[in-house]
Amino acid sequence: MLDFDARRMGPSRHTSVVRFGTYEIALHSGELRKAGVRIRVQQQPLRLLELLLERPGEVVTREELRSRIWPNESFGDFDQAVNVAIAKLRGALGDSADNPRFIETLPRRGYRFIAEVAVVGPPAGRLEPEQAVSQSQASAPMELVAKPPARKRSPWQTLDLGKTLGLVLVAVLLMVTVWIFLQRSRQPTNILSASPVRSLAVLPLENLSGDSEDYFADGMTDQLITDLAQISALRVISRTSIMAYKGVRKSLPEIARELNVDTVVEGTVLRSGKQVRITAQLIRAPADKHLWAQSYEGDVRDTLALQKTVARAIAEQIRIELTPQEETVLGNVKMVNPEAYENYLKGRYFWNKRNEDGLKKAAYYFDQAIKNDPNYPLPYTGLADIYQVSERPQLARKAVDKALDLDDGLAEAHNSLARLLYLFNRDWEGADREFNRALEIDHNYAPAHHWYSMYLARKGRSAQAVAEAEKAHELDPLSPVVGANLAKILQEAGQDDKAIAQAKSTLDLEPNFAVTHAVLGIAYQDKGMYTDAIAEYKKALELGGSAGEIRGLLGYAYAASGNQTDAKKTIAELKTLWPAQPRAALDLAVVFSGLGDKENALYWLDKAQEMHVSDLIGIELDPHFIKLQGDRGFQALVQKVGVPK
Repeated sequence: MLDFDARRMGPSRHTSVVRFGTYEIALHSGELRKAGVRIRVQQQPLRLLELLLERPGEVVTREELRSRIWPNESFGDFDQAVNVAIAKLRGALGDSADNPRFIETLPRRGYRFIAEVAVVGPPAGRLEPEQAVSQSQASAPMELVAKPPARKRSPWQTLDLGKTLGLVLVAVLLMVTVWIFLQRSRQPTNILSASPVRSLAVLPLENLSGDSEDYFADGMTDQLITDLAQISALRVISRTSIMAYKGVRKSLPEIARELNVDTVVEGTVLRSGKQVRITAQLIRAPADKHLWAQSYEGDVRDTLALQKTVARAIAEQIRIELTPQEETVLGNVKMVNPEAYENYLKGRYFWNKRNEDGLKKAAYYFDQAIKNDPNYPLPYTGLADIYQVSERPQLARKAVDKALDLDDGLAEAHNSLARLLYLFNRDWEGADREFNRALEIDHNYAPAHHWYSMYLARKGRSAQAVAEAEKAHELDPLSPVVGANLAKILQEAGQDDKAIAQAKSTLDLEPNFAVTHAVLGIAYQDKGMYTDAIAEYKKALELGGSAGEIRGLLGYAYAASGNQTDAKKTIAELKTLWPAQPRAALDLAVVFSGLGDKENALYWLDKAQEMHVSDLIGIELDPHFIKLQGDRGFQALVQKVGVPK
């Protein structure tokens, strides 16, 4: 493909190797290597690279690319083909469209290779060892330098020299063979350095399909995270933290530091009709070192199989030995109705928006997925999540039971069941069993660690609660919900200073999260810093926090600081929420307790119990009710609501 003539002053096919940065390409064999390690690149991206290397520093137009590489493609197919090829090539080179090191995009015109190119290792007697071609030199012919002829020797000199060189050559070859054998026996057959991989992040897969919504690529990202999370030897970062990098251009070492991981997986998803192509690459993040890349394609029906294949390939590359159970999970591929799968992905896409409109759309798509395939379990877990957050436990339990009937190996379903068991059924032992089952299936499932920490705190198992909350935060470090929960668990464990530090750290990431401000207020209140606590509660209300719950905390702070006037105003505001918001009864009890009014505090606790307010299960350990703990009526209520012992 490559020629050397007056018009194209780049490297020729006669040139053995072309080097740019830490990469080398052998033009005669089409092999691309980085630091000596071969990188697998498909034919079209490789041909595109060779074409760009013909003319470093010059614009190669899209028309030229079409005529040279895709002459038979229609314009629409060509546009998609070249976009995919460029994306794959950039992926193989660790390059970025926004901040390119190698390939620059010129919109509507074409592409330009902008790095310095060097011709290396020519055939003997043809070229000097290295001839560099920079952008400034690209328009001038490369100078070819022949070696001077050797001096003539006598036949005897030639014979002696030949014998000597022959012996030396045999010795050198023997030494090289032994060295290669020893190196291969010491080094892994994959391309990792000696240091093991223990943590990994799957960055949001790039959508190359041209769809207006990214639900398909986001769904692929979620599933790949789920598959890799099955590997017990790996810490895999949760989806919530990962999606914070969607559309964000940061260097991989920076992302690795923020997520505290060894490696990252980057990739693309292309869906065309009934075909799907997933391209993934593995990168040692701190050093930004490319380790492995591969593409997989198949029918939409095979999407789950493709994802599990990618997960297994990554496990092989990082030399992690799978347990028999992990082998089974990654090998257990079920066919799924394409329409059901697509509707499920759309449901999860809208669920993750976490707003009222998103929940409505999510419920619709989960229902559609169930209509497409009633035996597909995942949409039932989606409905269960929606019913849980909307306080409809009976519907949530029905959906969870159906999901588990279809597939008992779903960590999401066991986690949802655990929460239902202790919050609504007061089955504490059953909940503990289900939490542990969820974590046995997927030890990287951050929501299970998160909810389990809350359960343990209500059981009074403070040390374990903190450990689980810290594990959730380790797996999902950018989630404001998880960060705020860790601060709350620390506060409940009596570690107010650590709670304050954690809350402030979470607010650095997301300053407008109402829950974190409320938790920070509680920690300030514990330390008697009422002015600071009141300011945080007001901020939480301003940001749209729970109107009743935060007013209850605010009213208590007013009462505890001696401001009875504002405490009573808060009581009046809370009464306007009752009975439309049953939780307001518990919040009224909190404020009356702060005022020392036991009679009204107990009255409103009874009202909350009549309305089955789930948060009553925490009242025995709630410091807001410490003055009521010796009261018989309070103890009777504790027994009635099923608080754990």
